[in-house]
Amino acid sequence: MKLPGPLVSTQWLADHLDVSTLRVFDASVYLVPRLDGAGYLTESGRSAWQSAHIPGANFLDLLADFSDNSQPVPVMMPAPERFAALCERHGIGDDVAVVIYSAQGMAWSARMWWMLRAMGFDNAAVLDGGWEQWQCEGRPSANQHQPYPVARLTAKPQAHRWADKTEVLQAIHNPTVCTLNALPAEVYDGRLNRFGRAGHIPGSHHMAHSQLLDPGSGRLLSPELLRLAFDSVGAMPRRVIAYCGTGVAASVNALALAVLGHANTAVYDGSMAEWAMDPVLPLVTGNVPG
Repeated sequence: MKLPGPLVSTQWLADHLDVSTLRVFDASVYLVPRLDGAGYLTESGRSAWQSAHIPGANFLDLLADFSDNSQPVPVMMPAPERFAALCERHGIGDDVAVVIYSAQGMAWSARMWWMLRAMGFDNAAVLDGGWEQWQCEGRPSANQHQPYPVARLTAKPQAHRWADKTEVLQAIHNPTVCTLNALPAEVYDGRLNRFGRAGHIPGSHHMAHSQLLDPGSGRLLSPELLRLAFDSVGAMPRRVIAYCGTGVAASVNALALAVLGHANTAVYDGSMAEWAMDPVLPLVTGNVPG
C-alpha cells in the first residue's frame, strides 16, 4: 500500500490497521527530570509499550538500537548498513508501509521517520498527535504483540538530508541557506545553557518545534499556518538546515516542511551537542539570528 503522505491521522490509521503490508511502530523515548533538577534524562519507552500500545504495533528502540552509540554525541544516525539490518529485523522492507508514533509529542517518531527518509525509504509516515491523540479519542490498545516477519530493505542513503558542522559553518554567511533552531526560546537566546555553551548558531532563526504543533492536541498545525511560520523566516525558497540539541526536535521541523512539499531540507545530526563541544565554533546570544 502507498501512504497518503508523511503524516497520517488517527482515523486513517484506525481504518487501515488490518492491511497486511502495514507496519506500525512505537518509537517513544521519555524525558525524565533529573533528581538534581538539571535537565532531563532519556529513557526507552519499551516498558510503556509493553503495557499498552496501538494494536499490532511493534517497538523501535531509538536509544539502544537506532543510534550510533560509539559516537561522543548522543543519538547519532547509525551507519547505513547497520540501520538497514535493524530495519529488516523489525520487518521494515521495500514492500511495506510504515507508520510511526510516539508519546510525549511527535519528536521521536519524526526522528525515526527522518532516518528512514534519509535511507531512501519514503513510504513511511508519522501519526499526527501520536499516542496521546490515539488515547484521547478512546481508541483501542493492546498489551500483546506479534513480531513482523523479517524483511528485505534496499538501502539508498540520501546524504543531502543530513548536514554536518562544516556545512552549517559555511551556511552562516550563505544567503541561499536558511538555518533553523528548533529549541525552546530560552535555550535559543542563551538564558538557559543546556550544552556547556549558551546561545545559538549565528544566522540561525528561531523555529521551536513546539510552535509547529497545536498546543491542545499535539497535532501538526494546518499547512496554511505552517507555511506562514516558515515564510516568516524566508525558509521556503531556500535549502533549510534544522538543528536542535541532538537532531530529534529538528526532525519535527523537517516533517512540517515535508508536509508543505519542501524538498531541500537537512537535519544537522550533531546539532548543539556537537557544536557547543567545539570552543572554536561560534555562538551568539539574544533573540535575533545575529
